Amino acid sequence: MTGKLVVDTFTTCINTYGPLASTLTDNGSVYTSRFTGGRNEFEYLLHALGIQQKNGHPGHPQTQGKIERFHQTQKRWLTQQPPAPNLAALQAQLDQFALVYNTQRPHRALDRATPHQAYNARPKAKPGGTTISGHYRLRFDKVDIHGGVSLRRAGRMHHLGIGAANRGKPVLLLIDETTITVIDRTTGEILSAHTINPTKSYWRNNQKSPADGRAKSEQ
Repeated sequence: MTGKLVVDTFTTCINTYGPLASTLTDNGSVYTSRFTGGRNEFEYLLHALGIQQKNGHPGHPQTQGKIERFHQTQKRWLTQQPPAPNLAALQAQLDQFALVYNTQRPHRALDRATPHQAYNARPKAKPGGTTISGHYRLRFDKVDIHGGVSLRRAGRMHHLGIGAANRGKPVLLLIDETTITVIDRTTGEILSAHTINPTKSYWRNNQKSPADGRAKSEQ
């Protein structure tokens, strides 16, 4: 497993189901760099979203016991299925398992309700310490040689002016209904902030005054 895979999968999940209040993982380097200094990409993402990170104690795998018990149920179910001839077939089996487990299989700890019923019956815990809107999406990109990033929104291409000094930097875009915040994925620094204006193709960096002719002509 790679750090990029963790970040991409986590991003897909929260774009689908919404942001959560906290995470709980082991101390693998793809999740945390707390023992080696600094932050990794996953930690920067959690910090940007106001999500609390929780890690199990080293040498104490029981902390993640719930998910390990879930894996046992999943593996037992898979052994009862025909061997998957390829990854696509295996994914189809896993999708079927998720459907059965969450929507059809009653759970003793939930008074015989399904996990899906319990999940939808309760209010969701949300991130604390953040002003990010509940409706947003994330995007990973790299600043181009001109110091900008292109973004398609509602079928139209827009261009974000971030600054020539930032060319080549890997960035995270936090996009809500009205604004876009661009964050350096290496340092966590906010590089630019943009106001969404569907009528204009160029969105300047609000942290700077218009400095070039292109920015001025679009104002």
